[in-house]
Amino acid sequence: MGGRGRGSRSRTQRKHFRDGRENVWKRPKSDSASSDPNSNNNSENKTHWQPFSTQNPAFDEYYKEQGIVTAEEWDTFVEVLRTPLPAAFRINSSSQFCEDIKSQLENDFMNSLKAETTDGGEVEAIRPLPWYPDNLAWHSNFSRMQLRKNQTLERFHEFLKLENEIGNITRQEAVSMVPPLFLDVRPDHFVFDMCAAPGSKTFQLLEIIYQSTKSGSLPDGMVMANDLDVQRCNLLIHQTKRMCTANLIVTNNEAQHFPGCRADKNGSKASEMEIEPQISQLLFDRVLCDVPCSGDGTLRKAPDMWRKWNPGMGNGLHSLQIQIAMRGLSLLKVGGRMVYSTCSMNPVEDEAVVAEILRKCGGSVELVDVSSELPQLVRRPGVRKWKVRDKDLWLASHKDVSKFQRYHILPSMFPSGKSYVAPANKDLEHENGENAISEDGILPTEDASTEDLIEEVSDLPLERCMRIVPHDQNSGAFFIAVLQKLSPLPAIQEKPSKKRNLFKKNPEVQGKLLDQVTEDNSGLEPDSRDVAVEKISEAATEADLIVDEPDEADMEPDPSNISNQDSEETKALVNGETDSGKAVGKRKLQLQGKWKGVDPVLFFKDESIINSIKMFYGIDESFPFDGHLISRNSDKNHVKRIYYVSKSVKDVLGLNFRVGQQLKIASIGLKMFERQTSREGTATPCSFRISSEGLPVILPHITNQILHASSVDFKHLLQYKAIKFADFVDAEFGEKASKLMMGCCVIVMRDSKTMSDPIKVDASTIAIGCWKGRSNLSVMVTAIDCQELLERLSVRMEAEKGSSVQENKFNVDELQLNGASKVEESETTQLAADP
Repeated sequence: MGGRGRGSRSRTQRKHFRDGRENVWKRPKSDSASSDPNSNNNSENKTHWQPFSTQNPAFDEYYKEQGIVTAEEWDTFVEVLRTPLPAAFRINSSSQFCEDIKSQLENDFMNSLKAETTDGGEVEAIRPLPWYPDNLAWHSNFSRMQLRKNQTLERFHEFLKLENEIGNITRQEAVSMVPPLFLDVRPDHFVFDMCAAPGSKTFQLLEIIYQSTKSGSLPDGMVMANDLDVQRCNLLIHQTKRMCTANLIVTNNEAQHFPGCRADKNGSKASEMEIEPQISQLLFDRVLCDVPCSGDGTLRKAPDMWRKWNPGMGNGLHSLQIQIAMRGLSLLKVGGRMVYSTCSMNPVEDEAVVAEILRKCGGSVELVDVSSELPQLVRRPGVRKWKVRDKDLWLASHKDVSKFQRYHILPSMFPSGKSYVAPANKDLEHENGENAISEDGILPTEDASTEDLIEEVSDLPLERCMRIVPHDQNSGAFFIAVLQKLSPLPAIQEKPSKKRNLFKKNPEVQGKLLDQVTEDNSGLEPDSRDVAVEKISEAATEADLIVDEPDEADMEPDPSNISNQDSEETKALVNGETDSGKAVGKRKLQLQGKWKGVDPVLFFKDESIINSIKMFYGIDESFPFDGHLISRNSDKNHVKRIYYVSKSVKDVLGLNFRVGQQLKIASIGLKMFERQTSREGTATPCSFRISSEGLPVILPHITNQILHASSVDFKHLLQYKAIKFADFVDAEFGEKASKLMMGCCVIVMRDSKTMSDPIKVDASTIAIGCWKGRSNLSVMVTAIDCQELLERLSVRMEAEKGSSVQENKFNVDELQLNGASKVEESETTQLAADP
């Protein structure tokens, strides 16, 4: 990423764009001056900036013709598109501090920021998005410069940064939050996010999966998040790591060729691999198909797209989008729901793709009417007629396409989807007669104007799709279609054709694709161009623009052809015994060599280590260990981390082994245990500590090495990081801590309401991992986690203090009232006694 020549300038432009409420994406004058040989490129020119153009006549002409907004509202539509995108963020509903954060926003920041106005004179500060459930999504109208300009705004900015890094909130463009809401996900669902990076929607899906899950337990469902690009997969892993989940698998496969992992009945038996045959094929209850697109719906956060946008960007991705969507439907269970979405406004990438999907699937897939769902979300129905633009030519149907255009202008791009083949004699007439075809393949008799074209109208219910446009609710643009699978898909005979490498002969194709921006982060997220380049790298290297290569399916080993020897090798791989020194066959090397440079995924079965962990922490039998522990190191003697997976992930992983590891797994499981040695060099009974990520899951099952601390001592541990046993405020706690075994231990903050010692764990329990040394306790929590916990404790203590003050005030008022009543009664009695 750092090697791109434009990288530093893009970051600078991004900074200026976010720092104001007007169009302040700027270009250095030296850029324009450098093209003039007579200009003086002095240092003064390099330090001055000029506004970046947000005009594109081709864009205006294209979308005026498509009619996605009326002529009367066109000026408003374009005016909003040229303004910076407001920041938005979402509270993690599965966070322990979800209600605390929501309360802080509603009762603290909403009030304290009311007096603040933006540079544009807007009064609006922050507010919950009305269409998002439970006030979990918020809209902020401040830029970064505004967030820093005074103490009140700076405090809000620091709050956003800290909570985002911890994972309590996710900064995400508002319209990007919409597609997962229409999936109707439940905690027991298997969900597939086909093109997932950078991961905001994946995080959102995980939040929904974890809703209503009790503390210390895991949901029955799981999320499979996929992205083709390795660098984007790393971004996806970084984003979802904040969720601390055992119900996620991140894969690095082609979306349009994603393996179905169908287990052959004659293949390796489950008993040979010590894996219970829970599932025989990888199918999903819900599929999110947020495909690579031209991304013109993101112009507000990436206005440099204005000067590079052209209609060909959408045309070039149309086939890939269909392929990905069709693969998603094939992996969807009957009765399941798939959401197809783009951040493009282009009907060729939107309605045309949905229409082609419906035609291919016949009656097996239904376009669902969701107009009654999320009623406060302003959306517009999909269109049923549109045209295709190729260079300077408008095309209303495939009949208008010359034979030289038909290799890239496809019938599926038009509303009817019908193909047209010109009679052979007509082609000869054009070749030999006076109406010869021009060099561009366009007939001279064809008129590029739209007036003479007969428009096609789709007979499909495309109005059930929805398009979100920027000026309706001050957002970006997005397209969403909800599909339900009613029956198995019909057999489709044709196979997607591989096209030649267009990059070699036409470098402009690559340049055009680099201009796409497709994901979902708000102006507070990483550079959108950096994200876009990776996303479009994915689009460019997938089906339509690559050199002829064998399909993934052709590279997969057939499970039915695996010999007995291969089965034993697969069993050894599952059991983590690849370093046994035994000779491995050719098939084994192919299985490992297929995904080069990727750490292996192995079930961890070292009983000596597992038993030492169980005994040391007193982990009760209710916590499932068997088959749930994963290692990423084939050398079991040098395992540094042990990961934990849910039952759903375990079943998918077992299936993946049975079919020859077709999934290229980049990340899996929740880091539960990590090898740790004493700084003092003293041997400890257990060489593995509990990780901070895994502690909430295993906490209810720990019976040894766990203590209650008062809120004062707990806060001191977070502040000072290490405290000697004799220095704790609660001397009894210090004495108990000194008697713990050397090594990792868990300290739970004692609730002021429950002072008894049987430690009960619920959603409000706050606990941290510590290290018991010879003379002290030291925390094993990152500095930012300590900061967050201290913030949360302060908020809670203030709330408790306020509640206590109110209670005391009520008691005082009651005493005063009772006292006044008694005085009045006494006075009345005395008056009655006086003559």
